[in-house]
Amino acid sequence: MAKMESTLKNMVMSLTVIALIASSLLAGGYVLTKEPIDKATQAKKDNAIKEVLPDKTAEIGQAVEVKLEGFEDAFVVYPATKNGELIGAAIETYDNNGYGGKIKTMVGLDAEGKVVNYAILQMSETPGLGAKAPEWFKTKGDIRGKNPAEDSFKVSKDGGEIDAITASTITSRAFLASVKSAYNVFVKYKEQQK
Repeated sequence: MAKMESTLKNMVMSLTVIALIASSLLAGGYVLTKEPIDKATQAKKDNAIKEVLPDKTAEIGQAVEVKLEGFEDAFVVYPATKNGELIGAAIETYDNNGYGGKIKTMVGLDAEGKVVNYAILQMSETPGLGAKAPEWFKTKGDIRGKNPAEDSFKVSKDGGEIDAITASTITSRAFLASVKSAYNVFVKYKEQQK
């Protein structure tokens, strides 16, 4: 094979061919992985809904989007009923102020708005620090059984009753803010159902 002459035209053609091949490979990889990733994300969400509800045998209603003032994205409410009566809900919530960015959470509330359970859906917090959130608020800073509307529903550093994750107050505040948002969404949802 003869060596190509080093001209601007030949360099542009070579770079164009390389860019087309690379972009084709990336697009192919995206197409191959998109569906499995979407299925895994949905399965995680479905499991989280079941995990956080007040009664595992409750009927899960149609998902309802609820918008709160000051938030760009809508929250999603999965109402739980038993014998036709609302017993609580699983609420897909978030807060953008985590140390590593957005924290997405599924929060289960009972009919009175008390926290039943929660599951972290997505977060990018510091390993060994903020990444402890999935278990911390079920053990040392247990929020289950508490009402997010109360003034004490904040970290102790801010005058509340909940222990923050050691050396990770920013993550703790963002997580608790997402739970408070879930409560506010639940209140708004119940008002809309009247």
